[in-house]
Amino acid sequence: MRPVLEGLCRYESLKDGTIDLADLALLNDVLNARADNEALAYKMRVEQYGE
Repeated sequence: MRPVLEGLCRYESLKDGTIDLADLALLNDVLNARADNEALAYKMRVEQYGE
């Protein structure tokens, strides 16, 4: 459901089969990568400049 909540696809697309499991997995991978990158950027910012 994260791709739907993030606005990357519509819930109806999941229900009607427009988006399949492979698409959903790819979207989840992208969201995971973005979250990892944001966490790493935050960590680097804190290490460099402090909180």
